[in-house]
Amino acid sequence: MRFDIVTIFPKIFSAQGGSASRGDSCGYFGASIIRRALKRKIIEIKIHDLRDWTIDKHRTVDDTPYGGGAGMVLKLEPIWRCIQVLSSKFKVQSSKSRIILFSAKGKKYTQKDARRLAKYDNLIFICGRYEGVDERVVKYVADEEISIGDYVLTGGEIPAMILVDSITRLLPGVLGNPKSLEEESFGKIKNSGLEYPQYTKPEKFNGWNVPKVLLGGNHQKIKKWKERKARSL
Repeated sequence: MRFDIVTIFPKIFSAQGGSASRGDSCGYFGASIIRRALKRKIIEIKIHDLRDWTIDKHRTVDDTPYGGGAGMVLKLEPIWRCIQVLSSKFKVQSSKSRIILFSAKGKKYTQKDARRLAKYDNLIFICGRYEGVDERVVKYVADEEISIGDYVLTGGEIPAMILVDSITRLLPGVLGNPKSLEEESFGKIKNSGLEYPQYTKPEKFNGWNVPKVLLGGNHQKIKKWKERKARSL
């Protein structure tokens, strides 16, 4: 799978400010599971500076809103030019591509969405900034608008990281133990809901003990305990 991220702050994602494809940056994509997925070429991440698609000498990406109002709005034209180039590459290859705009007024993102989007070959993320993005991007450029919660962020870069992470871990070969996907919160076994409590060594610490049922070796009792605890969360 390939992720294309369009932003006006590319260095948020990579120390080099360009491609995170090798997984050797100092940022979030350069560590842990995402790094391994990049190294194994299960995923590819490309970061695109929106200013590269402007045509004026000042590389302008925003302007004042029609009708008045506070702040600035990201312009339609550079976004359209950028998406035209990126999407055309994958139309030629006949791959499944999806264009997503991050916005506070978008549909709230869930694990169900992560599983749905994991079926695509290419995801293009548009990171909003300032007071938002020209509404014509929503209507005519993006395939869908996504929010990661009922609050406002400075931009769409953190949501982009969240989607890359949550989708990548669903791809075959990314996690060491595929069963982790079934038993974790919002996994396939429970379909929805949270994962049961987890414990590890030591058995006792500061008077805080691991539940006895987990130490007894009776797998049927342990399974029932996990199911009961998961339902109660």
